[in-house]
Amino acid sequence: MHFPEEILALAQKIVTDFTARGWMVATAESCTGGLIAGALTEIPGSSAVVDRGFVTYTNTAKMEMLGVQEQTLAQFGAVSKETALQMVHGALFRSRADFAVAVTGIAGPGGGSAEKPVGLVHLAAKARSGGLIHHEMRYGDIGRDKVRLATLNTALEMLVTLGQ
Repeated sequence: MHFPEEILALAQKIVTDFTARGWMVATAESCTGGLIAGALTEIPGSSAVVDRGFVTYTNTAKMEMLGVQEQTLAQFGAVSKETALQMVHGALFRSRADFAVAVTGIAGPGGGSAEKPVGLVHLAAKARSGGLIHHEMRYGDIGRDKVRLATLNTALEMLVTLGQ
């Protein structure tokens, strides 16, 4: 895939900075379908930084691969702060990474509701040492590709922030 320059610049910063510190990253992705891991692995030398990526598009995958609780999904839904937090915790627990980032959202064009509109994305990033960031983004119904790229950009920015 051809990633925009600003995304590649963020990915390069993560690979450079995390390599220098010996840190590794895991990704847990739903609506981005692996784009975060893909952007990071576009950068030469990323094998020193990218531990693994989980693409958990279905609720079953979120439960089986990341340990998201069925009760969480039933009570809050897949697109929620609670699910994103369980995804990021699961990615850290099931990897050797020092940092993890998780995203779950509604990229569209369909699938939204009044309560959870197209363009709603929950992102969480966590450091094994304890730092945690959550963002609820409402990008709007700007088109599937734009929602996914905006989510990718936000996720990489969160990793940069945690790594500082």
